[in-house]
Amino acid sequence: MLEPRDANDLRQIVADAVAAGKKLELSGGGTRADFGAPRDAAAVSLAALAGIVDYDPAELVLTVRPGTPLADVQALVASEGQMLAFEPWGDAGATIGGSVAAGAAGSRRVTAGSARDHLLGFTAVSGRGDSFVAGAKVVKNVTGFDLPKLMAGSWGRIGAMTELSLKVLPRPRLTQTLAAEGLSPAAAHAAMACALGSNADVSAAAHLSRGITLLRVAGFAPSVEARCIALPGLLREHCALAKIDEAEAAPLWAEAMTGAQLSGAVHWRIHLPPRRAPDLLAALDPLGIDWAMDWGGGRVWIALGQADTRVRTVAAGFGGEAALVRADAAMRAAVPALHPRAPGLAALEQRVRRAFDPAGVFATGRFMEDAHADPLSA
Repeated sequence: MLEPRDANDLRQIVADAVAAGKKLELSGGGTRADFGAPRDAAAVSLAALAGIVDYDPAELVLTVRPGTPLADVQALVASEGQMLAFEPWGDAGATIGGSVAAGAAGSRRVTAGSARDHLLGFTAVSGRGDSFVAGAKVVKNVTGFDLPKLMAGSWGRIGAMTELSLKVLPRPRLTQTLAAEGLSPAAAHAAMACALGSNADVSAAAHLSRGITLLRVAGFAPSVEARCIALPGLLREHCALAKIDEAEAAPLWAEAMTGAQLSGAVHWRIHLPPRRAPDLLAALDPLGIDWAMDWGGGRVWIALGQADTRVRTVAAGFGGEAALVRADAAMRAAVPALHPRAPGLAALEQRVRRAFDPAGVFATGRFMEDAHADPLSA
């Protein structure tokens, strides 16, 4: 394990790997190390690149080093009555850099946007061993290429971040969950679509396999109370709603947000048009699946007990993309973690990565399409 102490150390590590023709795998807390194919690459821990660089609550901007624990960042902004609106999540030990690199976003993403919408700027070390800067430490910035959009969700294949600036937002004074029980996936989707499209400003909507539908309302207390009174009337043709205590709601939202509590050794994450989620679940039901629906149906977690790639085929048939999130090493070695791209899009992605990493230092084989990037001309 290589452990750079600062950006200078990191640049030297990358430069040495380029000279030696070696591969490097970037790691934060290591909580998502089992995502992707098994690989043989030197691990580079960014845990020492931790700490707050700058935080100006009045300007709603936080600049932090990537190895800072996610829990510490969330606690800091919460102490100022603020939040990371894209609701990043991860296991104990997850870092802010790793969460952004993985593009992790919670249930609020359906209304607040994803990590890429909240990453304002960063500094990083490219696959050439050079430092570069993208974006800025301001919310309104339109200068140059929008590289933060590429970095978020890139899984460390473009470069190694050494600092990142994030937009923060005021934390709601009150959050309330309303729940309905006994709805089918189709009925739940109809209810969630109605709620999300209403003037009640619902910030998140999810549905669990055991028939529980969740709606989140957040904001100033008087507004939340008024909207919670209005919602049952708005959805009276779909379901009956009742408030539930936030202590009861928290694990339900966690299940919808992460899929971690689902039963089954193999987990898939599917992104698809929300209206197709009920059809997807009906098509996969013969496989004996457990599931959770988030983002109003736009994200579906699927868990099953066997290594069955039909999940990906079925998802594609409904206009979706399926990522293999959890499986044993044998299945991860045989099945690409990310949904296969169309040839034109795959070539474009590879050329973008090649521009930042011409020697393929960060192309570890974790994502099998990286193997085809190396022959491309710089």
